[in-house]
Amino acid sequence: MTTAPKSVLGLDVGARRVGVATASLASHLPRPLTTLMRDDKFFPALRNLIADEDAAALVVGLPRGLEGQVTAQTKAVEAFTDELKQHSDLPVHLQDEAVTSKQAEAELKSRGKPYRRGDIDALAATYILEDWLSAQREAT
Repeated sequence: MTTAPKSVLGLDVGARRVGVATASLASHLPRPLTTLMRDDKFFPALRNLIADEDAAALVVGLPRGLEGQVTAQTKAVEAFTDELKQHSDLPVHLQDEAVTSKQAEAELKSRGKPYRRGDIDALAATYILEDWLSAQREAT
């Protein structure tokens, strides 16, 4: 007997790193998980996280310009998403990621503790996932 998936993963995609967050489908409370380097180990590492977290879907942050326009980063993330779909059978959802990295950095600075760039990426992925989960709740 197969059990239902238990989580959703959020991804904050950058040129060098991808922040990853997870949220339980029961609690809908996202939390930072890790940061993966975008190298030849990225997709195997992501597949391991998908299995470890028993993920049902992936939510990718989609950057846009301040007025919602398509930018070079928007196109890069869309290309990444196309590649992601070739490496995973999970549904992939795009979520606007307006200023999530700046919000994450501000939160980490306010804590007054040391942090790394990867911490910003993982926290930004948490905000992306939180926004997507909120939109899902509002749609029902």
